[in-house]
Amino acid sequence: MANPAILTVDDDPAVSRSVARDVRHRYGDRYRVVRATSGAEALGALREIKLRGDEVALLLADYRMPEMNGLEFLEAAMDLFPLARRVLLTAYADTDAAIQAINVVDLDHYLLKPWHPPEEKLYPVLDGLLEAWRSVPRSPAGEVRLVGHRWSAPSYKLRDFLARNLVPYRWLLTEDPEAERLMTAAGVGPADVPLVVTADGKSLVAPTPAELAAEVGLTTSPAAEFYDLVVVGAGPAGLGAAVYGASEGLRTVLVESRATGGQAGQSSRIENYLGFPDGVSGAQLTDRARRQALKFGAELLSTRRVVGLRAAGATRLIEFDDGSSVAAHAVVLATGVSYRLLDAPGLAELTGRGVFYGSASTEAPSCVDQDVYIVGGANSAGQAAVHFSRYARRVHLLIRGADLTRSMSRYLIEQLDRIDAVQVHPHTTVVGGLGGEHLERLTLCDGPTGHTRQVDTSWLFVFIGAEPRTEWLDGVLSRDPRGFVLTGSDLLVEGRRPTGWMLPRDPYHLESSVPGVFVAGDVRADSVKRVASAVGEGAMAVSLAHRYLESS
Repeated sequence: MANPAILTVDDDPAVSRSVARDVRHRYGDRYRVVRATSGAEALGALREIKLRGDEVALLLADYRMPEMNGLEFLEAAMDLFPLARRVLLTAYADTDAAIQAINVVDLDHYLLKPWHPPEEKLYPVLDGLLEAWRSVPRSPAGEVRLVGHRWSAPSYKLRDFLARNLVPYRWLLTEDPEAERLMTAAGVGPADVPLVVTADGKSLVAPTPAELAAEVGLTTSPAAEFYDLVVVGAGPAGLGAAVYGASEGLRTVLVESRATGGQAGQSSRIENYLGFPDGVSGAQLTDRARRQALKFGAELLSTRRVVGLRAAGATRLIEFDDGSSVAAHAVVLATGVSYRLLDAPGLAELTGRGVFYGSASTEAPSCVDQDVYIVGGANSAGQAAVHFSRYARRVHLLIRGADLTRSMSRYLIEQLDRIDAVQVHPHTTVVGGLGGEHLERLTLCDGPTGHTRQVDTSWLFVFIGAEPRTEWLDGVLSRDPRGFVLTGSDLLVEGRRPTGWMLPRDPYHLESSVPGVFVAGDVRADSVKRVASAVGEGAMAVSLAHRYLESS
């Protein structure tokens, strides 16, 4: 296989030669630099590369080009090489257009022309993007293929698992000719799917997430029995703890039951996170944090469900659902929260078949020219509405209150106001759902009048508050009535330390009722439900863990 390609496209011959020269000077020994002078020519080059079975690592496209501008080219190129990193070259006058179009092509970066000196303005950006591209798992032998039914909850579960764990895959419906060949080779029929065929050709019939994880290169077993630090939960708080723990020399293992990123990892665009003025998708932020943790030496275990926590002297034991366990000097609990289920007749049996909790971004391309309904008035619901508006005919945002001002950030409200395809329905709740193979109809209720009406739709996405799901900590850690874990001064009752607390000091700020067990992020009682605060608490928990270890 040839070296992966970096493709540059600009209709100005002088600029085209200049960017190709600078890129070739830095990367020519490791990448093949392909130059094009129009979007059509560039797409032709990409198709030839695809036919040869080679890879494209990076696309640099000029914004202003006749017939097909840079954004149109990048959007078309995504279908050929979805993993390639995308950069838009713009003039200062086009900056606003570039920022507004970031969501359209999930742009990785935009560069202002001129970019000289390249050592300061070009190479640092491209170095980071190429490193990110190289870190994505891929196999020269092929790709993961998933065969399933369109309206199948098990198929959706596996698609969501692969997407959220950043494993490239191709989705095939059972009636697709290639799917039929794969099923025949595996000796199964449409009734037996989902079927996963791994990059090396191994067939897995209806695998569990743990079985699938082991086959696609995710780590599921710890390398050791004892660690300095165990972090439970790989959302922003857990990733923050893993990065800071590993970078400061603690032998760290990060345990996740589903996928890195948590709820934030499902966000289509986070625009108020410090250091990303153009916004960043949850998947991009998660990918960077995961790579950062691995770079510092943290282990990342996937599909491991924690069911118990025990103190054994100075050791803290984390118990898994298969009966195994790992031990550590200190623990950070960053298990986050789960979306609360919508309690309305007919919806439970349609979950994964038109009713989804969270953004379910894998479903967005299937919503083209259809009506999508979203329940919730917080930022996660607003970000989903923006994302789905690029595909759906109309996005209906259903909220209990009179407006969004009490629950959603101002920047997001203003963004929704500018999107004609988004319609907000105040004082509206979902009170029922109907469907056979999939969701077909919703019953909506107007709060002030109590009147109900039915609407035809196949898509409902729910973002209604959160539950900590900490039942496994019953009798182990102190929690508030809603299940959130109490820490620090919240554990003190009239100045008295919690029952069983044996140390001659009060609990540290993020420390639970068991010494050496710290809590960070949304699962902590009275935490600020924001990505930045979760990352900060993860870092702070490691600092406090150091203090605990030094005094033990």
